[in-house]
Amino acid sequence: MARTARAETVLAPPSAAHLHPTVAGNGSAPGGIPPLPPLTRRRAAQLFGDETGAATAEYAIATMAAVAFAGLLVVIMRSDEVRGILTDLVRRALTVA
Repeated sequence: MARTARAETVLAPPSAAHLHPTVAGNGSAPGGIPPLPPLTRRRAAQLFGDETGAATAEYAIATMAAVAFAGLLVVIMRSDEVRGILTDLVRRALTVA
């Protein structure tokens, strides 16, 4: 059975030449940087298919949101009005009727 060569689609947009000199196809870049290989569907799946560390990043974002919320609560709790409300609430709870 004869195998036919399947051409892969290159995903780089035509306007990407300003991002890296080798995208334009001249094969060399200033400073001895090797040329970038074309971004094919197979290579994109290899590069972006791995989700290693995604859960860690989600935990980091959730932790930062919790820290921001805690900071907001500290600012609110330091206000005189809220402090007076909480003090009054505690006094009412501890007062024997």
